[in-house]
Amino acid sequence: MLTGEIRGQIDRIWDAFWAGGIANPIEVIEQITYLLFIKRLDDLHTLAENKANATKKPMERRIFPAGNDPLGRPYDDLRWSRFKHFDPDTMYKVVGEHVFPFLQTLGGSDSTYATHMKDARFTVPRTLLARVVDMIDGVPMQDRDTKGDLYEYMLGKIASAGQNGQFRTPRHIIRLMVELTAPTPKDTVCDPACGTAGFLVAAGEYLRERHPEVLTNPKLKEHFHTNLFHGFDFDRTMLRIGSMNMLLHGVEQPDIRYRDALAKQDSGLEEDAFSLLLANPPFAGSLDYENCATELQRVVKTKKTELLFLALFIRLLKPGGRAAVIVPDGVLFGSSTAHKALRKLLVEEQKLDGVVSLPGGVFKPYAGVSTAVLLFTKTNSGGTEHVWFYDVDADGWSLDDKRTPLLTEDKLGPVPKAALTADEHLKNNLPDVLARWKEHNGAECKRPRTAQSFCVPKADIVAQGYDLSLNRYKEVVHEEVAHDPPHKLLAELAQIEEEIQKRMAELKEMLK
Repeated sequence: MLTGEIRGQIDRIWDAFWAGGIANPIEVIEQITYLLFIKRLDDLHTLAENKANATKKPMERRIFPAGNDPLGRPYDDLRWSRFKHFDPDTMYKVVGEHVFPFLQTLGGSDSTYATHMKDARFTVPRTLLARVVDMIDGVPMQDRDTKGDLYEYMLGKIASAGQNGQFRTPRHIIRLMVELTAPTPKDTVCDPACGTAGFLVAAGEYLRERHPEVLTNPKLKEHFHTNLFHGFDFDRTMLRIGSMNMLLHGVEQPDIRYRDALAKQDSGLEEDAFSLLLANPPFAGSLDYENCATELQRVVKTKKTELLFLALFIRLLKPGGRAAVIVPDGVLFGSSTAHKALRKLLVEEQKLDGVVSLPGGVFKPYAGVSTAVLLFTKTNSGGTEHVWFYDVDADGWSLDDKRTPLLTEDKLGPVPKAALTADEHLKNNLPDVLARWKEHNGAECKRPRTAQSFCVPKADIVAQGYDLSLNRYKEVVHEEVAHDPPHKLLAELAQIEEEIQKRMAELKEMLK
């Protein structure tokens, strides 16, 4: 979580770029990210040095090699902690002619990261670099999540971010989806619209925390670094930033590739290839039939990207593979033939496990669309007996454009460090989502539909035309009102009538 002080630092850096003549906001983000990345590499190298000195053992991971680079410059001069002290002209020459080419080969010349960096351009003006380096030097980068938070904050400064679809899924929602699907060391995880690789990073962090053997078992370690993570996107800037994000989080060779997952020319995506799929694909887009992959049109005849992505997810998963994907609410209850066909396919041919309805403000300030997380397993043979629903009222942050935290940091997210009280649950439902999900095939089946979570039998969903909107099945609690028995009410009415007759008789006497 970014403090106000860090936000202020980023604002000043942003303003410096604009004042220096870089007006394209995406270019500003990209150049700032490169510099943050260069600084973080030096921090990681320093940590490895300190560990080696403390343990009296050789460095496990040497980012900057010993000796000189191909142009004869000592690799040590390429480190942030060294070149930040150079005069402006020398600094500009070192960064432009030595550091940037070094970045383009980081991870090996045949790595996906190196492939994406070949097209990267260093565009910070000579007159601006020394000033920006000095400003960035004051930004704390020790925390593993800081870089992603910085990027999210910077992207929020772009007015068109919502229309472009280039906004990041909130970190706590990503973590919720990862926890719900519980990745294992043998999984192959894919995000076909990966952007900055937030889902892949979170899956990697989960495995480090819950399955530390991924970094000690040689076979699992090789799988972790080379074949566990797969991401696709058609925005080269996002691919570069996503690759850097994965590299910073210790994944050496992630499979992050340029690919328009829905397009006909890129329809060679591996069918039945992945065991876990995590995604928040673009909403409200549309493709011409002739430009869309034929294989997806066979699954569902539609131009809507949110439906095409859902068809793609089913195609990419291995039998037995599971998915947690964000969809707009329209997917749950849309009345078109394509909407109904896709929902029927999920219920009848696959195993639809759950629908987690999210509050409307989750994606503010970028978008106010209402969304849900679909949880399903690919079987190709059905298996849906009931569907678990959870109505999330609060995710721990205010649901306005400011999205300010409602609780202390130790009580936020799906796995808070401190237990929540009943009142605090009203501000953060996510821990309860996880707790109840673990019982979605057990105790949850007995909960009434007036509860925040409950299960609906498949037969009821079929009877409702495969409508998956939670409100279709949720029952409202009606307040009990005490009523007197009928004989007492009749007696009271008789007494009132007698009183009226008496008053009318008195009036007649007065008028005589």
